[in-house]
Amino acid sequence: MQELERKFHRPDAGLDVTDGVVVSGYASLFGKRDQGGDVVLKGAYAASLKALAAGGRRVKMLWQHDPAQPIGVWEEVREDATGLWVKGRILADVARGREAVALLGAGAIDGLSIGYRTLRAERDGKGQRLLSEVELWEVSLVTFPMLPEARVAAKGDALAPDWQVLTEALKAARESLAAR
Repeated sequence: MQELERKFHRPDAGLDVTDGVVVSGYASLFGKRDQGGDVVLKGAYAASLKALAAGGRRVKMLWQHDPAQPIGVWEEVREDATGLWVKGRILADVARGREAVALLGAGAIDGLSIGYRTLRAERDGKGQRLLSEVELWEVSLVTFPMLPEARVAAKGDALAPDWQVLTEALKAARESLAAR
C-alpha cells in the first residue's frame, strides 16, 4: 500500500499519476460553426477556466461524453488565438483508456468534443447561436465531433513525439496481452 501511495501521490489532491499516453489538440475553434449551429467566440472559456483553477479543479477527460467513463486527465487547457487547446494523458491503467489508445493508434478515432453549459449566447441572423460565455465541464475523445475540425493533433506535425509514445504504449499493451 505504501508503494502505491508513493507512486500516486499528488500534493494538491493526494494523488499524482505520472503514467499515460500524451495527446493534444484543439477541442474547440473560435468562429467555426459546429453541426448544431453553435459558434464559440474568443474569450468564451476564460471565466470558466479561471474559476476551475481558483477552485483547484480540472476539466475532465471523458470517453464519448460519458461521465461514467473518465479515461485520463487534461493537464493543460487554455484559450489561444485559435481556440481551446488541450493537452493531457490517457491512462493505460484504465480499461477504456487502453481501448482509446488502441483506437487512436489505429486511426479509428481522433475527434475531440466539449461538454459545457451555455452562460451567455445570442442568435445572429444566420441561424447560428454565438456563444460568448460557457462553463466548460469536460473534453471528450469522440468518434464524431460536433465540430469536425476539433481533432487530436495528427502524426507528422510538431507533436510527433507524442504519437511515438502512443505507438510504443500500444505495442506494450499488445505484448502484455499476448503474454497472458
